[in-house]
Amino acid sequence: MISIAIYVAAGLAEIAGCFAFWAWLRLDRSVWWLVPGALSLALFAYLLTLVDSTAAGRAYAAYGGIYIAMSILWLWIVEGARPDRWDLTGAGICLAGASIILFAPRG
Repeated sequence: MISIAIYVAAGLAEIAGCFAFWAWLRLDRSVWWLVPGALSLALFAYLLTLVDSTAAGRAYAAYGGIYIAMSILWLWIVEGARPDRWDLTGAGICLAGASIILFAPRG
């Protein structure tokens, strides 16, 4: 369960960092948005190193499903665009895949 909390924190950090760049380039915000954006992306990278996994690739693959679901939440909560059934279905499929990677028995 600690890994899931880390993944959620990493997801927030990555999405916020990427959104800062989006805001600067696409929403005409100040270049100063890049400073917290870069710090947020550095925090994201650090947080992923805390996941209990013997292989970075497996940790990143499992994170991918959680990131997608969190991006759909960001779409809804921050950007105010309600996800449609295809957004929710796709996120659900990705979470199922992430769960398989995270919770599969490994010898």
